Amino acid sequence: MQFAICNEIFQPWPLERGFRFAAQAGYDAVEIAPFTVSKYVTDISKADRVAIRDLAVREGIKISGIHWVLAFTEGLHLTHPDPVVRGRTAEYLCALVEFCADLGGKTMVVGSPKQRSLMEGIDFETGWGWAQDGFREAVRRAEQLGIVICFEPLAPSETNFINTADEAIRFTRSISSPSFRIILDVKAMSSEQKPIPQIIRESWPHFAYFHANDRNLKGPGFGDTDFVPIASALKEVGYDGTVSVEVFNFEEGPEEIATRSLAHLKKVFGS
Repeated sequence: MQFAICNEIFQPWPLERGFRFAAQAGYDAVEIAPFTVSKYVTDISKADRVAIRDLAVREGIKISGIHWVLAFTEGLHLTHPDPVVRGRTAEYLCALVEFCADLGGKTMVVGSPKQRSLMEGIDFETGWGWAQDGFREAVRRAEQLGIVICFEPLAPSETNFINTADEAIRFTRSISSPSFRIILDVKAMSSEQKPIPQIIRESWPHFAYFHANDRNLKGPGFGDTDFVPIASALKEVGYDGTVSVEVFNFEEGPEEIATRSLAHLKKVFGS
C-alpha cells in the first residue's frame, strides 16, 4: 500500500515545491489536479507533460494519477441533453486519459458532480445511458494506455447522479473493462447509511483507489472519523493500492495538513 496526497493542497506553491515537500514528508506519490497546471489539459504541451513527469522523478516522488478532472472547465457535461456537449465531454475524457498517461500516472479519478448531475426533466435511466456513452471511448483508450478510470460515488448534497458505492459499481460494470472501476472516498461514504467498513468489504474488488479524508472536509485525523476500522477493512479485503489524502478545508495550511494526515494514516495502518 502506498500513501499519496492531492497536490491542490500545496497551492499556490510551484509544483516543484509541492513535490519536494510531499517527498520529504514521507509520501510515496502525489495526485495531480489538472487545474493546478492549466484550465484545460488540451492546452498542456507534450513537452510540459514530460517536464512535470521528470520533475517528480527528480524530487523523488511518484505521480499516482489525476483527479478533479473537470473542475473549472466550461461547456462539459456527461448527462447534458445536447449531444454536442456530451460528445465534447467524451472527447475531453479521452484527452484526460492521455494526460494521465503522459505524467506517468495510473489512475484517473472522475468525481465531477456538477458536470454529471441530471438537469431538470432528465430521468435517471436516460442520464445513465448518456453517461455510459460518454465513457466508452475513454475506457477503451485507458485500456490501451494502462490507465484505470475510477468513477466516484458522491453524496446527494453534491450530485443527484450515482450516490452510493453500489450504484457506482453497477455503473462501471455496465462497461465491462478492467480499466473502469470505482474509487471509495471516506467523506463521500459518510453520507451512506451503511458503516464505512461494511461498504469497503462489500465493494471489493470493484474499487481501485481510496481517498482518505474526514467527514468535516479536513484530513484524516483532523476530525472524529475513526480510521482504525477503515484501515482494518482495507487490509482484510487485501487492498494494496493507493490511499490518497484529499481535503477540502485548507485552513491549517499545507505543511500541517500533509504531515498530520500522513502521521495519522501510518499510525492506523501500522506502517
